[in-house]
Amino acid sequence: MDASRLNRKYRWVVLAVFMGVAGVNQTLWLNFAPLLSQIQRRYDASELLASLLVLCFPLLYVVLSMPAGAMTDRRGYRFTVNLGSLIMTAFACVRIFDASFWTLLAGQIGIAVAQPFIMNGITKLAADWFREDQRAIAAGLGAAGMFIGMAFGLALTPALVAALGLQTAMIVFAAITAGLTAAFLLLARENFPADAEHLRAARSFTAFEEFRHLLRNRALVQVILLAFLALGYFNGLTTWLELILAEKGVSSEDAGLIGGALILGGILGSFALPALSDKIQRRKPFLTFCALAGLALTYPLCTSANLTTLYLSGALLGFFFLPGYALLLAMSEELAGAERAGGAAGALMLAGNLGGVVVVLAMEAVKSDQSGWTPAIYLLLGLLAATLALALSARESFGYRPSG
Repeated sequence: MDASRLNRKYRWVVLAVFMGVAGVNQTLWLNFAPLLSQIQRRYDASELLASLLVLCFPLLYVVLSMPAGAMTDRRGYRFTVNLGSLIMTAFACVRIFDASFWTLLAGQIGIAVAQPFIMNGITKLAADWFREDQRAIAAGLGAAGMFIGMAFGLALTPALVAALGLQTAMIVFAAITAGLTAAFLLLARENFPADAEHLRAARSFTAFEEFRHLLRNRALVQVILLAFLALGYFNGLTTWLELILAEKGVSSEDAGLIGGALILGGILGSFALPALSDKIQRRKPFLTFCALAGLALTYPLCTSANLTTLYLSGALLGFFFLPGYALLLAMSEELAGAERAGGAAGALMLAGNLGGVVVVLAMEAVKSDQSGWTPAIYLLLGLLAATLALALSARESFGYRPSG
């Protein structure tokens, strides 16, 4: 069997083990999201203090995303993902000592530090192992791994804690993390095809220099702004969806299941739409369609009291909107070039996490006693309208060759 054929098959192994570590990172992030009220009672913690178990992830991502992206470009994604996975495993073990809230928070902070070193590797991995007309589906599968991890974190954690107790549940999650980290350490390797030897050269630029270079690329800046708007919208919607639907008389259990339908739709859509984008060899029409679908489906999801409508709207929104994340990742690599794919992913995710923090706070700020969450819903629609306008004016990235 020749080496090229071996490479073509082995890329799926590398992508699969990346999906594993990316997915478990998202699981660990959201372990405590459905347990916040329980955490408050158990440790006598305020709502704000308990929420830091979840909020530390986007906050630290904003700080560490560009340094992690620059390191990915200098040292390669295998080095940074290995580093992030080992840090994640160590701090997942810290959470086993659950006698103190501060120990749990220290564990979450450590896992949050690891997150950008893991997540920023997907575009570099896709550029290394996949042809240009396959990179959106590679990014889509990476995103699907993340969404599956999110679903496990939200759905599996309460059941495990109820059945085993908090400490034993943390042991289970630490063991899963260690197993998936070991799989990546043993099985992941970089391809470095002969026609891309320049990608092996060590880079001397700092994170600041790389960020400054990326910002000179106007087409890439548009994609970064799209990430700010789109991921800000998604974080705002998912953070406050339970309370928005509560105004319509929807129970928290049903709201959780509707959120699960949204994520399940995103998993399926992340397989389908990026693959179709690769087949047609266009990104912009699909990105525009994702924004349009979000604009059409958000209002019924946030205003209906009919459970059938809510489940359907949630699933369709996930299927048609969430694949836009994979498309943005693919576009960032195509516009920045393979040499700077890690930095481009870092800038994209920095903007997305910053957007998430800003929009979550803005939605709570515009909520009123008289109108409830209605002003916040209109804020989400405004963000989607801006996303659609920006997507329509974005450059088609497939086949683009960056200069310099």
